[in-house]
Amino acid sequence: MSNQPDAESGRVWRGWVDSQCNKLANWVLPRRCLLCGASADVSHLCTGCKADLPRIELACPQCGVSVQTEGLCAACLQHPPPFASTIAPLAYVGSVRYLLTQFKFHGRLSHGVPLRVALHEAVAGRETDMPQVLIPVPIHRRRLAERGFNQAVELTRPLARELQIPVLLNAVQRQRATAPQFQLRGDERVANVRGAFVLRAGTLLPKHVAIVDDVLTTGATVRELAKLLRKHGCERVEVWCAARTLAGE
Repeated sequence: MSNQPDAESGRVWRGWVDSQCNKLANWVLPRRCLLCGASADVSHLCTGCKADLPRIELACPQCGVSVQTEGLCAACLQHPPPFASTIAPLAYVGSVRYLLTQFKFHGRLSHGVPLRVALHEAVAGRETDMPQVLIPVPIHRRRLAERGFNQAVELTRPLARELQIPVLLNAVQRQRATAPQFQLRGDERVANVRGAFVLRAGTLLPKHVAIVDDVLTTGATVRELAKLLRKHGCERVEVWCAARTLAGE
């Protein structure tokens, strides 16, 4: 008799325990800067390290890529993406890359806090025209079992509370397990996520939504998800990510 179900259950249990232990440690232990060890604020960074986070100073308003002059980048002018705008305040280099790697691949949920704080600060200044719901990019159930959490959900839940915007957690599902995007080239990433998402039957979507994820690279994942949302009635789709790779990387 195969022991595959038991092995799967074990991965689910270990992932859940690891994520809960991380959450408990974040709540109980005194705040220290995740980068230098000094006293930290609610972002889990000290004032100096928070100020030194690499940021994208000037970005294409539609895809979020770093640009030299204001306005849409050449790629968006030639081939507009299916989403209207992108907010991605941090550059995926240096300390931001370290924080995101520890958060996403090592289960250190505290390392996601400064990423979420930076994203909140980037969107909180908007007083009008906020999305009606936030939709975290879903991961496949197999990866959720292995990791114990969805990094996009961990960013979205507190962000939604702070902004008082509802979250649609299970409206979209990842119907097949895809290879990790970071292992693939641009064209391979597009093929990898093609048809990967499905809208749960009976789900009614509002006209204005924001997709939330941790990092935006080629944009293949959010493009595929935005196309699905547009197909099912969303008129305006935004993309909110904590970080963005720099142009040419």
